[in-house]
Amino acid sequence: MSIFPTRILLATDSSEEAELALSTAIDLANATSSQLHVVTVGPWNPDPAYALHEASFHWETYEQASEAIRKEAQEILDNQVRKIEDGGGTVQQAHLRRGRKDQEIIRVAEEIGAGLIVMGSRGMGGVRRALMGSVSDSVIRHAHCPVLVVRKEKQQAAL
Repeated sequence: MSIFPTRILLATDSSEEAELALSTAIDLANATSSQLHVVTVGPWNPDPAYALHEASFHWETYEQASEAIRKEAQEILDNQVRKIEDGGGTVQQAHLRRGRKDQEIIRVAEEIGAGLIVMGSRGMGGVRRALMGSVSDSVIRHAHCPVLVVRKEKQQAAL
């Protein structure tokens, strides 16, 4: 039995921090001959304010807003898969989910039997993190496997 994971899940949203996590996940997957899975999580439903059109809410407009959000999340996922392939990695499977980011990342990790979750951290300040929580903090607390949180170099030095 190997100490290295056989499946790595990269949780990405195309932020600068997620780009750092992407290159780290590629390196880890290649170095350990692990399968690399990618997940992007979009919101479950659009904020009703997003679907408002000329101060009146229409179900059709809401559905259109929901579809636009789904397409945007799919585009992010497709772009991340392309970047992985351009960076010398191979994606075993790409997963598009909608809902709470932390819960969906954990759910996908459990479904695929991930041995490691790799994700970026936006590095929110203490007050904002205390009020809002952090996706990476929640994933760390609830995941069934180790979680590698990749931070910008400046954030790493501050720890």
